[in-house]
Amino acid sequence: MLHVRVIAPPSVSARAQQMLADDAAIAHLIVLPGAAKSPAGDVLEFDVVREGASHVLDGLRGLGVDRDGAIVVENVDAAWSASADRAARRTPGLGVDAVVWHEIEQQTGDESALSASFLAFMSVAMIIAAIGVLLDQPILIVGSMVVGPEFGPLAALCVGLVQRNLTLVRRSTVALAVGFPIGMIVTVAAVWLLTVAGLVDKAMLLESRPLTDFIWRPDALSWVIGFLGGIAGMLSLTSAKAGTLVGVLISVTTVPAAANAAVALAYGVRYEASGSAVQLAVNLASIVLGGVLTLVVQQVAWRRPRRTAK
Repeated sequence: MLHVRVIAPPSVSARAQQMLADDAAIAHLIVLPGAAKSPAGDVLEFDVVREGASHVLDGLRGLGVDRDGAIVVENVDAAWSASADRAARRTPGLGVDAVVWHEIEQQTGDESALSASFLAFMSVAMIIAAIGVLLDQPILIVGSMVVGPEFGPLAALCVGLVQRNLTLVRRSTVALAVGFPIGMIVTVAAVWLLTVAGLVDKAMLLESRPLTDFIWRPDALSWVIGFLGGIAGMLSLTSAKAGTLVGVLISVTTVPAAANAAVALAYGVRYEASGSAVQLAVNLASIVLGGVLTLVVQQVAWRRPRRTAK
């Protein structure tokens, strides 16, 4: 369930109140006439079950409330209410399966920005992965997958493609197109410094690495795993299951592949650099495909007739 606070301008407040009162997905509607000062208007507060939230938010935005007033959405951790139970029964679907498109767009939009912290996390994750490659240590590879921030822009790209949000597509593409090369450049420099310090050397890359050489040897399973990771990742975001997302992050080799390519470039091992680049491309493409198809299926599944309150 979500809690929504609305500042409704006087020109649309009556229509907004009627719309909310007629919607079966809504409970606990509160109206505070003239309570809002900036922007001026009536304050409307209500709770809405997740499976009906997108329809309600679409209606409010259709009235221009987001332009001339405000809409604030929060998650409700717990609620004991017969009204809320009735709203859940009257609204088709299950809350755990519901996709609140406005919430997903906001979340992924925030994650798609090319920020200093994004570049820092990307660089740190790749350096950790680079050391894991040279030491043939899977635990460091797993750690780099968790630290890597790349799934945010990938998820934003999927949402932008499905929702035809060109701004979101552009921002996420720029973040990925800049973030990976910057992270790889920093990783190359870090490998050179570690080599000068005598902590690593080229022989470590050329030695047999049975635990991590899968990173630069892509095969059909690389595509399958990336595709499944894209599906699971989007499901974890749309259902707000953060624990599942952690599992997704450690199942695909995006950051490790980029890091392995950077190490190979630093030491001039071209065949391994090219193999890592192919692995990276395969994983990125399969994740996006899996994520887009998942969102399309969810979008179609939730186009259902609405019920009005009784």
